[in-house]
Amino acid sequence: MKLDRIVNQPVIETERFVLRPLRRSDQGLIDFYAGQREVARMTTSISHPLPPGATEAFIARAQSEDRVEDVWAMDGSADNAPEIMGMISLTRLDKEVSEVGYWVAPALWNTGLASDAVRALIAANPLGNRALYASVFQDNPASARVLTNCGFQYLGDAESFSVARNAAVPTWTYTLKMGGK
Repeated sequence: MKLDRIVNQPVIETERFVLRPLRRSDQGLIDFYAGQREVARMTTSISHPLPPGATEAFIARAQSEDRVEDVWAMDGSADNAPEIMGMISLTRLDKEVSEVGYWVAPALWNTGLASDAVRALIAANPLGNRALYASVFQDNPASARVLTNCGFQYLGDAESFSVARNAAVPTWTYTLKMGGK
């Protein structure tokens, strides 16, 4: 029998959804959405096609006590929306500095969901960060608008490797100064 681990990570409530730690039962929907080419291509770390076991391993890492990335599901089930509408994460880069990453199910693109999730994470500041960073591929201007609409400031151009594209891809990098806890 496999049981979910209880992860020391807060649940963050918004008007539209709840940001909650991942559960084993999320695997099917994560496989479905993350396995879509258009989602994987806009991330650095999701393979396409998604290999067997990748999501199960990702959930196990997200539930690990020694994780460096806290991952939340955007769960709309309280309002009869999908249980997984997307995901958002904070990867610890340094003491009090994290990188924000997110993806949203394609059917919910351009609905403000990503902006709401980023704003909720900023307001909650669950890791007590003094600064957040984020980068987006330059062929994803909608994701750049999410960040600028949430108060992030443009830092410059760079590039990141995309596993799904098997290539280095030009990025825009952003930062947001926080108050910390």
